Amino acid sequence: MGAHLVDRLVADGNPVRILDKVPIDLRSRRQGAAAVQELAGDFADLSAIDAAVKEIDVAYHLVSTTIPATSNVDPVFDLQSNLIGTLSFLKSAQAAGVKKIIFVSSGGTVYGNAPSQSFKETDPTDPICSYGIVKLAIEKYLALYEYLYGLRFISFRVSNAFGEKQRPGPQGVISAFIQKALKGLPLEVWGDGSVVRDYVYVHDVVDGLVRGSEYEGPCRIFNVGSGTGRSLNEVIGALRLITGEPIKCVYKESRPVDVPRSVLDVSLIKRELAWIPRVDFSTALARTWDWFQKHQEPAPPT
Repeated sequence: MGAHLVDRLVADGNPVRILDKVPIDLRSRRQGAAAVQELAGDFADLSAIDAAVKEIDVAYHLVSTTIPATSNVDPVFDLQSNLIGTLSFLKSAQAAGVKKIIFVSSGGTVYGNAPSQSFKETDPTDPICSYGIVKLAIEKYLALYEYLYGLRFISFRVSNAFGEKQRPGPQGVISAFIQKALKGLPLEVWGDGSVVRDYVYVHDVVDGLVRGSEYEGPCRIFNVGSGTGRSLNEVIGALRLITGEPIKCVYKESRPVDVPRSVLDVSLIKRELAWIPRVDFSTALARTWDWFQKHQEPAPPT
């Protein structure tokens, strides 16, 4: 998501500074765009954070060292690396005179396992993983810093974002499925495939993040999703249609961290930010598939 956000900010004419452990290779594609300054550093490195927020008006916080599926394995690490790291970041941002922080929270985990057709921002929050608990704690500290120091914030509870450039890994089921499909390998599905999620195209998410930087209204927390639920089996069916291949699946035992259904109500962000998800799921999936096809790693020599 970070690379897409940088692309959008620069396209809009904004100078951008990036802090990342592994800096995104952006300059080669932009032929040395002076608008992008890349800093290599860890979120736990206070000097790196101080350098990153110096003379910055709006700071986007997309850092996370854990994922929902593994955060319960070591909640202490989750707390230390994400919550404590964020508190250091907030302290540096406030001292540097940052005007607003845009935080990417989690629409898929903060609401927990409640039986709701679609979650509103005002619904109870009862996460069943440390990842969601820490995201909520960060939201509370953001509110505290606005109360104490006037440091404005917007928290976006993003559902399951997907799209081009997503690094394949344990988080991001669509990119993981596509990588498996490209290699002719069966897809690994936790459970029977009936788990329902709200999939939203990354470019639509970025549009919401940018609109948040300009928002001056009273709301601080927004859901960002498609507003529509799709099961894993439906996603697999859509991928089969796009690829034209009979993609095989291996179904495994379900995980306790996976809630049966997570769909977001996005009426608030539509009203307050005039935001809508503009790209439908099938089109976004096709674009994502095409990108991964063009950028897949060559097969190792035999």
